[in-house]
Amino acid sequence: MIKQVFLFCIVFFVSNINAQISYDAVSNKNISIGTYGRVGVDWSFDDDRSIGRRLNLNNMGSIGGRLEEQDYLEIAPSFHFTPKEGDETVIHAQVRMSFYSNSLTTFANSSTSSTGGLAMSLPEMFVQARNIGGKDLNIWVGARLYRGTDLHIADHFYFNDHSGQGFGIEYKKTRFSSLFIASTDTTSTVPPYFYLNIKSGTPSAALRQRNVINIEQDVDLNEENKLTILGEYHRMPNGQSEVEIDSIETIVNFPSDHGFVIGARHHINFKKMKAGSFNDFSIRYGTGIANGGDGGMSRTWLTFGAADTLALNFRGAYSLAIVNHSVLNLSEKHTLNPYLIFTTSKGGADTNGMSETYFGKEVYNKKVDFTVGAREEFYISDFFHLLTEIHYSQRKDGENPFATMLKFSVAPVYVPTGKKDIWARPHIRFVASVARYNDFAMKTLYSPYLQFAGSKRWGSYFGVKAEWWVWN
Repeated sequence: MIKQVFLFCIVFFVSNINAQISYDAVSNKNISIGTYGRVGVDWSFDDDRSIGRRLNLNNMGSIGGRLEEQDYLEIAPSFHFTPKEGDETVIHAQVRMSFYSNSLTTFANSSTSSTGGLAMSLPEMFVQARNIGGKDLNIWVGARLYRGTDLHIADHFYFNDHSGQGFGIEYKKTRFSSLFIASTDTTSTVPPYFYLNIKSGTPSAALRQRNVINIEQDVDLNEENKLTILGEYHRMPNGQSEVEIDSIETIVNFPSDHGFVIGARHHINFKKMKAGSFNDFSIRYGTGIANGGDGGMSRTWLTFGAADTLALNFRGAYSLAIVNHSVLNLSEKHTLNPYLIFTTSKGGADTNGMSETYFGKEVYNKKVDFTVGAREEFYISDFFHLLTEIHYSQRKDGENPFATMLKFSVAPVYVPTGKKDIWARPHIRFVASVARYNDFAMKTLYSPYLQFAGSKRWGSYFGVKAEWWVWN
């Protein structure tokens, strides 16, 4: 009898196991994944080892050429939702993960647990509904890389990089977005964010939030010409309201402040040239706390310089950014990609040189930088291309002399897809670059390469690199 009851329990348990445990059965096909990545190795004959440093000038990022950039990876899964029957709305949620090494080591020799090792961030996590109700209406909410096209060979998203966390509404040719910029990264020197927050009862450093409102309007001038008009308003609340202890210095608790941005970009498609040929010209002017745009980035909320030490605001601060970017498909064999970038910025202090910000920290209150360059891509065959690049950069911080760099690069490329297109990827490249620095750049080690290799007139870089992207 006991044996029969035991057998009955086993049969009952097995027959009902699916009712007792909820198993994950992944069968959803409404998922797509995009990715961008670059990876490789490099060698410096000056130091007989890999140093992982680009030849560009300091504080310029990849402006001046990006062929020496270090390993980087983005993975962006997108989840698509189906609306009710008859509804033409397109709905998706997207997450973008980026991976990079803080110490410029290669990915294979780095991990998240090592000192200066692999780091991960989430620049995107948003939900978007497009073509709502069959109308040309879109809305989005979340963290998003909300920006226009980039100047690819300098890795520079110019004119309208509104990346951040917030929301946006788009209707036909009009785009509106609002960003809420805040951080607790107290290593930042971006003024006037830094202040002491003691409302919690424990003194702690934080970065004060600002609100950024952006509006853009596209105007079709004709079939080939389009104009985009840009306006921004930045406002930062009063930091002094956070202070409830009289001993806290006023200098770290700035009053409310604001800034404005205006700009325009003209895009023309060259109809008489091969398809894909165009020119973009943009000009943008920011005032007050909206004078950002440095380090290879163009985000206006990255305020440049120091505040006025008496008024504790950025009244009188400004930034002017001009970019011209072309892709010219000259023939079946040649594509030319020239560009020009000019930026001048000044903070709110009454000096051009070093000015004090927080706790004795000093920053330059004015800078001028100019870069001109070009890439020529020669299609030797469907599978083999030859890249040649030349870049000239100069930068002046405060009252210092100009630091200059002239760089020439050659990169034979294997293109496994067999496409004669400047945008064809993946690329497998051998990269050889050489740069010449002027006296001031050489003596002040005004380059990531020089900071490692020492005071030298010439810098060199050799590497084997791969780059790819897939966006659905």
